[in-house]
Amino acid sequence: MDVTNDEISALVRAGFPQADPLRVEGDGHKVELTVVSADFEGQRSLQRQQRVYACLQQAIASGAIHAVSMRVLTPHEWQKISMFG
Repeated sequence: MDVTNDEISALVRAGFPQADPLRVEGDGHKVELTVVSADFEGQRSLQRQQRVYACLQQAIASGAIHAVSMRVLTPHEWQKISMFG
C-alpha cells in the first residue's frame, strides 16, 4: 500500500490542525517532515516526535511508510531558524 505525501500531510494535520508550516517531502516510503506547532511548547524533542509518530502509526505499522525523519519545532524555534538559517 503506497501512501502519498498529501495523505501523510492529512494524517499529521489531523493531530496538529494549527501546524504552520507542515511540510512533507519524500517518496511515501521514506518521508521527511517539518512540523511547526505551538502544541510543542514545553515539550522535549522526543515527546514531540512521539506525538507525530502517533499520527502516522497505522501507516508505519502497515509498511506504507518505512522511514521518517522529522523536525518538530515551536513557532519561536522556527522563526529563529528561518532568520538565521
